[in-house]
Order: sequence, then C-alpha cells, then structure tokens
Amino acid sequence: MLSRTADHLYWMARYIERAENTARMLDVNVQNALLPQDPDAAEKGWRAMLSISELQNNFRRHHDTATAENVLEFMSLNPDNPSSIYRCLQAARENARAVRGTLTTEVWETHNTTWLELQKWIKEGNPLSNPSAFFEWVKHRSHLSRGVTQGTMLKDDSFHFIRLGTFLERADNTARLLDVKFHSLPYNPLEQYRAHEHEHHTDHADYYHWTAILRSVSGFEIYRKVYRDVITPARVAELLILRANMPRSLLASLNEVCAMLEAVANDYSEDTLRRAGRLRAELQFGEIDDILQTGLHPYLTHFLERVSDLGNRISHDFLVPLMD
Repeated sequence: MLSRTADHLYWMARYIERAENTARMLDVNVQNALLPQDPDAAEKGWRAMLSISELQNNFRRHHDTATAENVLEFMSLNPDNPSSIYRCLQAARENARAVRGTLTTEVWETHNTTWLELQKWIKEGNPLSNPSAFFEWVKHRSHLSRGVTQGTMLKDDSFHFIRLGTFLERADNTARLLDVKFHSLPYNPLEQYRAHEHEHHTDHADYYHWTAILRSVSGFEIYRKVYRDVITPARVAELLILRANMPRSLLASLNEVCAMLEAVANDYSEDTLRRAGRLRAELQFGEIDDILQTGLHPYLTHFLERVSDLGNRISHDFLVPLMD
C-alpha cells in the first residue's frame, strides 16, 4: 500500500475517534456541572477539560475565563481549534475523500453525511443549545463509522490501518481522561483500595462523579457486572487500565494496536512492534495496587509518552513522515 494512502486512512480513523472522545469528555463535565459545587470548583473542572487535550494556551488566545459556555464552544465548534469536534469531523471527511476509491461506498457516505449533517445543524441553530444531544449525535456517528467499516470493508491493509488509528487514539484519550480526573482527587485511592473502606468516600457527589466518568467510556454497566459493588476510584482505574474485556481500556486498546501492527508489518517496523508489545505486556501482567503505589499520575504520564512515541514510529515506518 502507498504510504500516503495508509496515512489518510490512519488519520481518518484517529480524527473520528478523537471527535467521539472529546464529546464523551465534555459530556462528563456537563453532567458533573449539574451537581452542587462552588464556582471555583466548576471553573477548575472546565480547565481540566482543556488540560486533557493540552489546549490551555490556544484557549487563552480566544477567551479570558474558562466558563462552561466558552470551553464547550472552543472544544466543540471553534474552527480555529485543531482539536475541536468540528475540525476533527472535517479532517476525517477530508482524509476519507482523499482515499475515496480505497473505501467502500458505505464508509465514504458515512463520513460525508456526518460532515453535511454538522453543517446543517450549525446553519439551523446552535448545536450546543442542547449539548448532551449534540454529543450523543457525535458518538452515534462515530459508532456508525466503525460499524460500517467492520461490516463492509475487506480485511486487508486498508482495514488494518483504520483500526490501528482508532485504537492508538483511544488509548491516548482514555489515559488522558483518567489522568486528569485522578490527579484532582483529595485522597489516595490506594488506601481506599487496600482497606476497602468504601463508605469513607462514597457520598452522593462522589458517587455521581464516578458514575459520570464510567458513563463517559460506556463503562457503568460493565463495572456493575465485573465488581458488583460500590464504585471506587481505584476500581475505576483498574477497569479502564487493566481489564482486557473492557472495550475502551488501555489493555484492550494495546491488544488491538499490536494485532494491527503485526498485520501490516514491514521491513522497518520490527522495533515499533517490539515496543508496543512490551507496553501491552506491562498492562497484561500489571496489578492496580502496584500502579497506585508508584503513583497513577506518573504512570499515566509515562504511558502517554510511550503512546506518542508509538505514533511517531508508526508515521516513520508506514506513513507520510511527520514534518519537523
């Protein structure tokens, strides 16, 4: 496969996944904002959304204060923000258009219709007048894209590069969501995990906070099936990091990344596959109390660095080289 074709397919998938993950993260904060909280805590929550995507500096060029309205507009519809949902859906569609002949008609029409529907929605009014409905639409269009890809495309290199982009992006976003949420905890989740003193930290606000986090990754029902117990931060971390059967966990994402790297392996990619395999093995055989003992923030920061390194190596091995 031509590297430019692989590049378009890979980034098409990353952008549609990024749009979905941004919608999921913003919807968490919309739901949390409904809980009683002081204004400083509310602003801190919205600033955390910017921190997840490393958008603080860009945001300050457009807005003075991190209000709900400003952050929602900036991360959802602002065309000057390269990571906004608007720009991600635009980029996904443009990458799909560039390789239209490689995609099935159904995959191309899904991406094109998503972009056209967004334009219509904006023309007819502000989609953020009902943010949760808008975010559900974004998630639905991303689900539709993955389903149509799975159901209509030949399982060849084109399919593998789409899956590779999807799951590398998913690993990055899940780690960012976890890092920001756990970094702000006023207590040590390791102590809670070991002592099983669930009642100490499960007031109503805490319960709804973690429920919203789980719902943001479609994990609430899964958590109940796996643990059948009260929701605790340490178990949320365990579910989203180490559970291979949790679709949006770090381990599940790395399992897919490694499988796709094996499927598209070439003469240059042996070291990239080795690094991805090492990261997967650490997740596969890791234990949550060891991770919490060393510190979740440094663990996730290091994980994100390694995922970024994998992305750079994938670009070097298979795709159009990144510009310096």
